[in-house]
Amino acid sequence: MELLHRNEALTIENFKSKILGTEERQRMLVPIFQDHNNKIKELVGKEYALGTLERYTTSLKHTIEFMQWKYNISDIDITKIDHAFITDYEFWLRSVRNCANNTAIKYIKNFNKIIKICLANDWLDKNPFANYKSKVKEVERVYLNETEIQTIIEKDFKTERLSLVRDIFLFSCFTGLAYIDVKNLTKSHISFGIDGEKWIFTHRQKTESASKIPILPVTQMIIDKYDNHPQSNNQDKLLPILSNQKMNAYLKEIAGVCEIEKELTFYIARHTFATTVTLTNGVPIESVSKMLGHKNLRTTQHYVKVLDRKVSEDMKILKDKFKASEKSKKII
Repeated sequence: MELLHRNEALTIENFKSKILGTEERQRMLVPIFQDHNNKIKELVGKEYALGTLERYTTSLKHTIEFMQWKYNISDIDITKIDHAFITDYEFWLRSVRNCANNTAIKYIKNFNKIIKICLANDWLDKNPFANYKSKVKEVERVYLNETEIQTIIEKDFKTERLSLVRDIFLFSCFTGLAYIDVKNLTKSHISFGIDGEKWIFTHRQKTESASKIPILPVTQMIIDKYDNHPQSNNQDKLLPILSNQKMNAYLKEIAGVCEIEKELTFYIARHTFATTVTLTNGVPIESVSKMLGHKNLRTTQHYVKVLDRKVSEDMKILKDKFKASEKSKKII
């Protein structure tokens, strides 16, 4: 009767295991989650960034805290995870943890990856995410305009550390490369492109997709400036980049000195390349997408905001055409 109640097949093996007490052991969520995280840890620097490991480590911690809050348990049989578990988990993230919409959804997405592993291994008969829906809210991308970029370029910093961080930040603004991708660059990543000019050929660590970026004059000036820097030579790096923590701290200082009321980060640098440096100057979105290392154009469309100024310029061309057409009618 118990096998019928649990919807298990009435097989000789099931009867035998039930009588002999050799039923398949329960598969618990936490060990599966932890095994996933351990594998990511072993591949940090190869296939994953350190930030990815940190996100999944935090996700596991949140999952355990939620189970203790909701069920007073520290682990659960994966077959007991249902739609209610997921929606309650999301509620806990939003209420108890006070996570913003997109942050809560990211944690749920991380949890969903563990469920997908269970499904792929046939450990689950039903997907608890089958009827779950969530929506990421579009976040306005912050970027620097031409005036702000010029202010940072022209600022005379009194300390070498601020001057270095400024240069690395500008390098990102004019290449679109993320912090970790700039850090991983070596001189071997620079070669001649199809036009006979110098390009950067690299792969984004986050997506493993190729980025091929022509070197602009500002970018070349920064490369030349640190060509024989001892730190670069000792570490076989293109640029003497500091730790992400130090870079972010010094970028805050640079923003204050330059009187820029935006939080300077490498995310902003990447957005700046996509908008102010490329799209605003007429570079097609397809080319921008390729340089950013996006796998599809849809990602770029979410990533890049077409500036009002660009819209104005495009519409001015259209207006001029209409004006010319009206003049032709009057002449006729």
